[in-house]
Amino acid sequence: LIQETDPAIREERKWKKPRNPSGVPVWTHGGILCTGETYQQVVKLTFARGARLPDPRKLFNASLEGNTRRAIDIREGTTLDAQAFQDLIRAAIAENLGAGAAKSRSPARATGKAVKSSAKSGSAPRGRQRAKTGASTKVVLLSGGNPQIAKADGDAPVQAYIAAMPGWKSRLGRRLDALIVRSVPRVRKAVRWNSPFYGIEGQGWFLSFHVLTRYVKVTFFNGISLCPIPPGGTERSNESRWIDLYEDDTFDEAQMAQWVKQAAALPGWTP
Repeated sequence: LIQETDPAIREERKWKKPRNPSGVPVWTHGGILCTGETYQQVVKLTFARGARLPDPRKLFNASLEGNTRRAIDIREGTTLDAQAFQDLIRAAIAENLGAGAAKSRSPARATGKAVKSSAKSGSAPRGRQRAKTGASTKVVLLSGGNPQIAKADGDAPVQAYIAAMPGWKSRLGRRLDALIVRSVPRVRKAVRWNSPFYGIEGQGWFLSFHVLTRYVKVTFFNGISLCPIPPGGTERSNESRWIDLYEDDTFDEAQMAQWVKQAAALPGWTP
């Protein structure tokens, strides 16, 4: 299940010792995702940044007291929720990539010398920032902090976008992505016009979201047909309706999941 989630995940054994010559199974992508250990009664999967991951299905049942790790103890006869487990893996990947991006950012120096140096080096113009989503990939943050990601299909460019979303917006992006995948398991993903797009093969796109300065805009391309109709939009918006999510908003996941399921069942938008 772990390796099926993303082909970029690396599986290896670490920390070999005389008392444990086989070492510990470790899965990594942008850092450690989780480790696996066997005990007399359980197999323990420990997520390195588990305390920061959304876990709506409550898979974490061990190591709940710490501020960093969380674990899943799997006992004989347990049926693991595969979809929820892979959502955790995706969230762990995004968390690692986002942490890497945050570490790579350095505050600009408000001196004339620094400004001149930036101009000579050909850095991004004012109004743009750069963030890292991996060891060597730089992502430009456009006006409002929206990540500039090249047009591409699949989960990887969407995760790169989410990892580069600044601050609290990245955590919201992970929650939205996990909710959409959970609500529509056969969802198709892509990045178009510097925004993640979600659709159904052969039916077009039903949803997209986009970063703005103070909020994240979630747009339903057939939103006028949803019940209740999302609050954003006018007659000039044609079929589209949206909801703007701010940092301090109470995110109604149940309502969002209902909208996502409704939207995915309708004919989507084809550019």
